[in-house]
Amino acid sequence: PGQPQAKRPSAPPAPKGPVDIKIGNAPVYGSKSAPVKIVIWSDFECPFCSRVNPSIEQIKKEYGKKVAVSFKHFPLPFHKNAELAAVAAIAAQNQGKFWEMHDKLFANQKALQRDNLIQYAKDLGLNIAKFTKDLDNPANKARVKAEMAEGSKVGVRGIPASFVNGRMISGAQPFQNFKALIDQELKNKG
Repeated sequence: PGQPQAKRPSAPPAPKGPVDIKIGNAPVYGSKSAPVKIVIWSDFECPFCSRVNPSIEQIKKEYGKKVAVSFKHFPLPFHKNAELAAVAAIAAQNQGKFWEMHDKLFANQKALQRDNLIQYAKDLGLNIAKFTKDLDNPANKARVKAEMAEGSKVGVRGIPASFVNGRMISGAQPFQNFKALIDQELKNKG
């Protein structure tokens, strides 16, 4: 038989059971008082991340006010435009258009350079002077880094990582997998 493989150091294990996640200043779709809160860590340049969006859209339609969805940034270092795209989404959030920018960024994953981002802001009718100022504001980049650190702390090892009331669903899972967890949470809250 061959030689035993050298063991690679592994990441610390993800926490078992639900983790406590603060929404903080993340954008929220729905009511913060909804019984089920879904927090997604994601990256606008990640093709796999865009695949979770149809499941989330279906959740919004089927569960309405029972579910609140919020978004946290986790741009991967090898996606060279992802961090600036995250900052652009924060800049749009500052003008009340986060989800519109979110959809635009995911629809244009191959075009996330600065000029593209400014064009999307124009398309959404944002104040461009404020948008570009926010795009260059180090505080917004710091927020992206803080959200990544928070994600790592609660067990995000890959993206998209979604948490349903603190319970992780890893990857771009189909709606049914979310539904099972949401229904269980609603029953527990009942």
